Amino acid sequence: MNNSFVELHARQRAEALLDHGSTRELIGPFDDLISPHLEPQNIVPESDDGVVIMKGLMKGKQVVVISIEGSFQGGGIGEVSGAKIVAALEHALTDNQAGKTIYPILILDTGGVRLQEANYGLLSISEIHNIVIALKKYVPVIGLVPGRVGSFGGMSITNALLSYVIGTDKARIGLNGPEVIEQEAGVREWDSSDKNLIWDTLGTKQRQKTGIIDEVTADDVDSIKQAIYEAICNKKDSHRDERSDFYLSLLDYLDLKKPLDIPTYNQLYQAVEVKPHHLAAATTGSEPGTKSRGRNWFELLTGIKNATSQVATVLHAQKDNREYIAIVPDAHNRFPRVRHGEVGLEEGFTVASVVNDLIAQDKEKAQKTPIVMIVDVPSQAYGYKEELIGIHMALAASASAYARARQSGHKLVALIVGDAVSGGFLAHGLQSNRLVALDDMSITVQAMSKASSARITQRTIAEVEEATKHVPAMAYDIENYQKLGALYRLIPQVKGYDCNEQAILTVKAALDDAFASLEGAPTDLSFRYTNEIAVNGTAGGRKATNQVRKLMAEEWH
Repeated sequence: MNNSFVELHARQRAEALLDHGSTRELIGPFDDLISPHLEPQNIVPESDDGVVIMKGLMKGKQVVVISIEGSFQGGGIGEVSGAKIVAALEHALTDNQAGKTIYPILILDTGGVRLQEANYGLLSISEIHNIVIALKKYVPVIGLVPGRVGSFGGMSITNALLSYVIGTDKARIGLNGPEVIEQEAGVREWDSSDKNLIWDTLGTKQRQKTGIIDEVTADDVDSIKQAIYEAICNKKDSHRDERSDFYLSLLDYLDLKKPLDIPTYNQLYQAVEVKPHHLAAATTGSEPGTKSRGRNWFELLTGIKNATSQVATVLHAQKDNREYIAIVPDAHNRFPRVRHGEVGLEEGFTVASVVNDLIAQDKEKAQKTPIVMIVDVPSQAYGYKEELIGIHMALAASASAYARARQSGHKLVALIVGDAVSGGFLAHGLQSNRLVALDDMSITVQAMSKASSARITQRTIAEVEEATKHVPAMAYDIENYQKLGALYRLIPQVKGYDCNEQAILTVKAALDDAFASLEGAPTDLSFRYTNEIAVNGTAGGRKATNQVRKLMAEEWH
């Protein structure tokens, strides 16, 4: 009889992978670092916040296992759990840089962001993305998706960034759960009661056929341990986050006038002839494009009127030696789910292509071109076709390109002029060195719409709104977001649709200030929790994060 890995809990899973007698848990239950954000919502916290960090040996090799407990809050990532993951990976990076090889293994059993700590979850997941990309330069970062919850939400983007991903046939991988798609796009887009369709689309056997997962193994401790060990020894890395040309070529072939079922997509995936894709800079058009706050500020800052592009939803151009990139709506887009400015397949892969071209162009330059990410993204696209093809792969490609640009010396500032929501924000905005935002109460910053958040957390919308009054990380407005410490600054007296000269001068001055602050500054994301622009007397607004980081530094060695 098989020794089932899936049936184990997070701590048991970590212990099962490690050689007997070699295990040492970091920031364990007796350290009692619990989430400070759950009890105010009448939710019982967990002593390890649902993440187990364990160092030890795997067949003699030094490894650190990060295991997410799917039975606690659906494996959702909050401030403490996210900080534990980031801190462990950062120490692994430091060790590898010093020649002390240690291999990270992530066991993903997670629904993504913990909605009860929504914006802390988004910040933490973007920080996980950053450190994974940095680590892959030294060692393969191995992912394991065993089953139960699977790998969803922002952590499915993490899944796409890992070097090599192994799963059992009891797991599923996707960005948006079928219930969320049904809530946002309607039951005709995806009937969440159709369990066969869900498994056929998101199950690991299908995902392996189309490159979303690398290997499917039996639900057996020994088989899983051997698969991970071989991936480590052979330094396996599929570079799935660097396949923008492949996916943009695939989308060129895609006929959206016809239904897309699984056999048709599998056939298309195998038949793609890859061609290079390079998006030319936006030019002046004869007619105004679909109105949005992102388009408004792209045109104001670049001086391009009625900006138009080969990909209607992605605008980029250089002005005064800065690269400006915006994702904008297109009312007539062939992908219906991105007509309001959402980040979809084409948007994610195209932005990645633009940023990768800039990295290559500036590779030998001492001074890299700064990048301004103009953020007005109401969410990612919610659609069946997007999930089948792998929208989390598109968002990962964009996040990866931005992170690699920053890590190579490009200064990145995200200018939030409109909504900054969910996977759209992870793909376009959260990999920046600095976040600046208009002080405009019409801006929404969050992990999910109120209706979907209520459905997933089994609350009413009124209960969700009540929770936002007590927990700033749950709130949807920009001024509560500032309390989290991630913003470099709010820009006063300027709104999303302003276009007067004073507003333009104010925003340009704020960008100048943000870029000036980056001279000699680290190229990582540490500003978010060391921010000395104190909020209510708490540096960075990340008190729990800093407690985790301090304790991890004490316990790592």
